[in-house]
Amino acid sequence: MISDVLSDMLARIRNGLKAGKKTVVAPFSNHKKDVLEVLKNEGFIESYEKISVRKGVDDLEIQLKYFQGESVIKEMKKISKLGCRIYAKADKLPRIYNGLGVAIISTSKGIMTDANARKSGLGGEVLCSVF
Repeated sequence: MISDVLSDMLARIRNGLKAGKKTVVAPFSNHKKDVLEVLKNEGFIESYEKISVRKGVDDLEIQLKYFQGESVIKEMKKISKLGCRIYAKADKLPRIYNGLGVAIISTSKGIMTDANARKSGLGGEVLCSVF
């Protein structure tokens, strides 16, 4: 059984990129779907789609993005872990490579980038960073 579903999805994406795959598949959850929406809006993945495996079981098919044969995502790290949750106020949210990367934050208004959370004056759990 997978205890940290977001870490599992990030690992699947990382492994798919290293293997040069066009798509990867991860089990569906609304939390993962929200993180993928942020990654899509920021241009780190092409798209994602919910696919039905069988009755009551859904997966997410993630279309990975490449530019001139190289992965758009250079680095992807889980920051807040099951054993050590990391929370930050709006003014203390991390900047990833001086704004070139993105931190994905889980706030009371949903999952968003660090820049959007700062604009909204929201803090929250720092889920992961992508560069």
